[in-house]
Amino acid sequence: MAAKSTTTKNKKSNGFTAEERAAMKARAQELKTARAGKADGESDLLAKIAEMGESDRYMAERLHAIVKASASALSPRTWYGMPAYDKDGKLLCFFKPAEKFKARYATLGFSDHANLDEGALWPVEFALKDLTATEEARITALVKKAVS
Repeated sequence: MAAKSTTTKNKKSNGFTAEERAAMKARAQELKTARAGKADGESDLLAKIAEMGESDRYMAERLHAIVKASASALSPRTWYGMPAYDKDGKLLCFFKPAEKFKARYATLGFSDHANLDEGALWPVEFALKDLTATEEARITALVKKAVS
């Protein structure tokens, strides 16, 4: 006897969510602007931060200040419409606002170019509910390690 499927047969997937489609459109625009030589990474990043809701905007502004202070070698830019930072032209870390994907928390993520390796398993995305001095110190250490 064949195993029964645990998925609902009547539930249809409509593909990407509106938020995902908006992020893809933002990425396409970022690439188009970069190819035209019109990209201004920090201005674009600050404009995206200004569009955020109060909670996400506060965290994004604090993260931007932390990254600038702890890793001046990183270049600010946007990535899929989110604040991000490059090292030598490669994405190193990004801030994903909670409201962008209707999530219950924002995240700070690191790409595979970040030097965060610890054995065979390590986290690369961190949930952010609030930024206190404790979290800011941990983020500073993570960013410094990521660029080392």
